[in-house]
Amino acid sequence: MTGDEGRADRDEQPSGAALPHHASPITHHLPPITHPPALLSCHDLSVKAGSLLAVQNVSAEFPAGQLSAIIGPNGAGKSTLMRALLGLDVPTSGEVRLDGRPLAAWTRRERAAKLAYLAQGEALPEGALVRDVVALGRGAGGWLWGLLPLGGWAQADEDAVTQALRRTDTEQFAERPVQSLSGGERQRVSLARALAADPQFLMLDEPTNHLDLGYAADLLTALNTEAAGGMGVVAVLHDLTLAAQADRLLLLHAGRVLAQGTPEEVLTPANLHAAYGLQAEVLRHNGRLIVIPEVGRGK
Repeated sequence: MTGDEGRADRDEQPSGAALPHHASPITHHLPPITHPPALLSCHDLSVKAGSLLAVQNVSAEFPAGQLSAIIGPNGAGKSTLMRALLGLDVPTSGEVRLDGRPLAAWTRRERAAKLAYLAQGEALPEGALVRDVVALGRGAGGWLWGLLPLGGWAQADEDAVTQALRRTDTEQFAERPVQSLSGGERQRVSLARALAADPQFLMLDEPTNHLDLGYAADLLTALNTEAAGGMGVVAVLHDLTLAAQADRLLLLHAGRVLAQGTPEEVLTPANLHAAYGLQAEVLRHNGRLIVIPEVGRGK
């Protein structure tokens, strides 16, 4: 394996241990915030990770009001594409557009007002109170962009923080230090921090990594709720059955688009074999798709 391939693999690898299931699911005490129509898109996009061309000629659209999932095997370019969509990695060719305007033409503060990012394995500042961590989301992008609110802290900022805590069912933790929370609870705090920015697009890289099924299902429910309110939600996901709950899927293989469309259009046995080398059945249960891999029996 080359150094660049190793880097691509590391972008996809989980870290840490599985988390215990929480006692109660995420509940939404407030209706989702409504947003005007918006569109994030990339056109013939190619991006290098070191000297490796990790994303090649990718064209895709991520509409507001939908949950879009980027899927594919390790090293397929999912995290690299996510970083390029955020403007964190510069493409070698092609472009990313936000509301029809090249992303490169947006200032950092303009981008920060539109895009919120929950990174893979995001660390929270030890010793900080949950409310203070969520308040970082009001800093025009918080940690991602390193900017502070224009005009200082206002009542609208305080209200946005309180609402984000309620929407992720983390208000009960508001005055607790983050190190006292379980891993799943910390992930909900990270989501609250991103939602506090009131973005048009919420971008998440492997948000369900290390979460047990209960936490992961709750998180997908929360993301679908935000999309139903008009927010564009784009998530890199590994679990194909969870990804099947998205509105749209983008399947990458070796940095290229293998398929994109609805879960029914993308999660076919032929596509799964081409991308993962996997023999699998795709079944429908209670209106939802379930991917069942064929597993050989030992002798």
